[in-house]
Amino acid sequence: MGIMDWPALDRPREKLSALGARTLSDAELVAILLRSGSGGKNAVDVARHALMEAGGITQLSQLSRRKYCQIPGLGPASFALLHAALEIARRQALETLERGDALSSPAAVKRFLALQLGGADYEIFVALFLDNRHRVISCDELFRGTIDGAAVYPREVLKRCLAANAAAVIFAHNHPSGVAEPSDADISITKKLSDALALIDVRVLDHMIVGRGSQTSLAERGLL
Repeated sequence: MGIMDWPALDRPREKLSALGARTLSDAELVAILLRSGSGGKNAVDVARHALMEAGGITQLSQLSRRKYCQIPGLGPASFALLHAALEIARRQALETLERGDALSSPAAVKRFLALQLGGADYEIFVALFLDNRHRVISCDELFRGTIDGAAVYPREVLKRCLAANAAAVIFAHNHPSGVAEPSDADISITKKLSDALALIDVRVLDHMIVGRGSQTSLAERGLL
């Protein structure tokens, strides 16, 4: 049965308009991106199969364009729509941070960093540079690595802090493995960075580890 034969409030687009996007299942949301079915299946069935193949909506969003388009029923158009939606969400999260004190909204910081880093299959080390009222100046990628890690150089971090005229900084990096537990190396480099930045009166407020669907704060763990 085609989606147009369903009752109006069972159709994804109509359901979204009437009840809001949060009421939709993952498959219904993906079906809206697809717009139509394929191979005799309706869009919701295609979306369900795609989510099962990928392992979930997070994993689907992390697929390369080539791998995404290899799943039956998916193609370049829905890939572009999905990544446009993710980028809109990332920019909205950054705007929320830029309007206030980063320390007063830890949930917003975590959400932004998850959107910024959660989809990469290699390690990325970023810094949120903050002014003396802990408002966001910028979020900059500092280092990029392979699946095994990224080399972090304190000297380069100092230069970037001075260039941004930052009074404080929040570091973050992802674990491509998906596990958000800090390693001994994570704790060690955080201490080195904190000691180095103390020489120029820049405070390290936190170091966030971003995994798949979770984040760990070294500050909350008492590791700063």
